[in-house]
Amino acid sequence: MGRRGLEIMRAAADDVGLGLVTESLAPADTALVAEFADVLQIGARNMSNVALLAAVSDTGMPVLLKRGMTATVDELLVAAETLLERGAPSVAICERGSRTSEPGLRHSLDIAGVVELKLRSQLPVIVDPSHGTGRPELVAPMSKAAVAAGADGLMLEIHPDPATALSDGFQALDLSAFAELIASLEPMRDAADRVG
Repeated sequence: MGRRGLEIMRAAADDVGLGLVTESLAPADTALVAEFADVLQIGARNMSNVALLAAVSDTGMPVLLKRGMTATVDELLVAAETLLERGAPSVAICERGSRTSEPGLRHSLDIAGVVELKLRSQLPVIVDPSHGTGRPELVAPMSKAAVAAGADGLMLEIHPDPATALSDGFQALDLSAFAELIASLEPMRDAADRVG
């Protein structure tokens, strides 16, 4: 939807008092996206797109960098370092699962990779168990595993009626499942803080 879509997302974020994180797909679109977003996202398919990394860095905005579907931790950290060296004021990394040969999962979420990222960098690490598994019944257990591994946040697909969602409804939680998950994470986070 171009500019109109960005206007709709900005209005929705402002209406509920939330920040807007949205993806820039191409260097030529980055300035427009930056007019509306609070944080620019680099998606998994673009993690190694050097021209896009440069364009996003040049905006001087914070960045959410998603791990590529076949990227190693080293490659992800190089991309993050590139963004920071080029001028991004801050970068958060998102672990969103790797493509594997397992047919029952959309991707395999790399929980050990979360720990490795935390050991090797000072950057915040967010985990996306919705894309990381592609199955709503796996989102809660993988969210708990991510929290136990030290993740700084979660990115979750949520929809009031996932069956009618225009995008990614097959992996989305409904509102009651989301509320249950959030309630179950607080004691898990407190326990992880005591151990970590």
